[in-house]
Amino acid sequence: MRKLTVLSLAGLLILAFSAIAYAQAPKLEFRASGFIDIQTFEGVGVPQYNTGAGLYRVVNPNYASPFGGFGLGSPGWGRTQSNWEGRAHLKFDAVMGPNLSGTIYFEIDTMRFGGVFNTGANTREANNWGAWTTDRTAVEVKNIYIDVGLPYFGIPVPITVRVGAQPIGVRPNMLVYSDGAGVTAGIKIDPVLIMPIYAKAVENLDFADDDSDVWGLHANAKIGTFTVGGYGMYYHMNTYPFYVVTGAGAAGTAIPGQSSGTGYTSITTQLFGSNRAHMWWLGAYADGKAGPVNLNFDFVYDTGDVTTTPNQVNAHGVDYQGWATRLKIDYPWEKFNFGGIFMYASGFNGKHTSNTGIPGTLTATGSLSSHVGGYVVPPGSEQGPANGESMVVYSMEPGATGGYGIGNSANYGALSRGGFGGTWFAKLYGSMKLAPWYKLTVQGLYVGDTSECANTFGNAIKYTGAPFLRHDPTIGWEFDLLNEVQIYNNLRFFVGWGYLIAGGALDVNMSGTGMNRNAPNPWAVRTRLMYTF
Repeated sequence: MRKLTVLSLAGLLILAFSAIAYAQAPKLEFRASGFIDIQTFEGVGVPQYNTGAGLYRVVNPNYASPFGGFGLGSPGWGRTQSNWEGRAHLKFDAVMGPNLSGTIYFEIDTMRFGGVFNTGANTREANNWGAWTTDRTAVEVKNIYIDVGLPYFGIPVPITVRVGAQPIGVRPNMLVYSDGAGVTAGIKIDPVLIMPIYAKAVENLDFADDDSDVWGLHANAKIGTFTVGGYGMYYHMNTYPFYVVTGAGAAGTAIPGQSSGTGYTSITTQLFGSNRAHMWWLGAYADGKAGPVNLNFDFVYDTGDVTTTPNQVNAHGVDYQGWATRLKIDYPWEKFNFGGIFMYASGFNGKHTSNTGIPGTLTATGSLSSHVGGYVVPPGSEQGPANGESMVVYSMEPGATGGYGIGNSANYGALSRGGFGGTWFAKLYGSMKLAPWYKLTVQGLYVGDTSECANTFGNAIKYTGAPFLRHDPTIGWEFDLLNEVQIYNNLRFFVGWGYLIAGGALDVNMSGTGMNRNAPNPWAVRTRLMYTF
């Protein structure tokens, strides 16, 4: 009976897919698209986002940079940093009719013109096409996937499925954008679009229950002039963090080196974590038009825990519970657009939260970490560099390399605060189309700190003798001037300037002295010349 059932199902699948095959046009359409950009950056105290950052930077305070040490006490403190960099995307689509296509998508980066020019074990190949004499193996596979329209199987609704390494994203400027291997679908039941999500984040030992999976359900519908949606994302992480970086070898050792220092090579060894985590993100949003005004609203709530495996002595689990919301209002009028944005993301408590949020780790006050009340985003989420809110505190020009911003983090192996956790802001802006080819935007925002008994970025203390982290409400006042020039239809030039009047929440403590020091006012100038095709 079991064999008959299997054979029957196989026969039905063959018949269904055969019908599609005969209905398809045999002609293959081959498409290519992408972009090439050249970028420059100059500024003081505005680092690139740290891909290994913890939940909050109370242990490693602001202005740390993977390219030169701009932290307090380093040679780069308060000094101007500048560099050129660039990125290219090349996407190939092989389209075989409306129900079948395949995509291969490459990304080619350089984090510095004139990047590392060492040879042997210290050679920097990936993200380094701008190295002198070039000839680097810098081409990276971003996505490889198949899109297929499924037969109805008796269900009279259109269903599409995407299988392979693909973008896994839900409201990227608020929650998550990650590239990874998985299966997603689109089920259209007018007026509702239902989008199930499954992805494999970690497959460690094939014979052990130590993998990590991502499950999600996203749905939206057009209601009047608004698109209203909701989603739930569940990260079942039997391995947490996904991986950790550890070890150091002697100079010249033939090991995967990422950066070099005096007498040693830093090793990026992928070791899997020994904890477990179960995290939920639940959210709702609305995008649309109310009379002459355009509105965008988001709310997202995270909840879950991280526990030890096996249980360690005195290492109790850490509970997570945070939230964030954002409201954007735009009023377009002839060649002008006026608007405002309010965003609030919950912050952590210095008495209960360590920088990693892992059981058994200590908070800045010496107690065991037990609770994370600050808003966090999933491992690997690029919400920080994708939010596009400002030049200094957050991140302007999403999609560019670097992700520059005091607040940006994008931890690829663990939970992180992204760009918003522990902060809030209120922003007003106005843009003017001064010519068919030129747009000017002026904006100002107040940025506040939502942490308790500590600051999200700075680590100033209240007093000496029995030091305790200080809390300050103000990160600063930021002012930005943004220029967009459309040179040709496919060639755009962006130049932006931003300046932050730093508040007390950016102050840092001079280690071992009990003295606090005011942060220099950060500023940044960024350009991007971008050719799209």
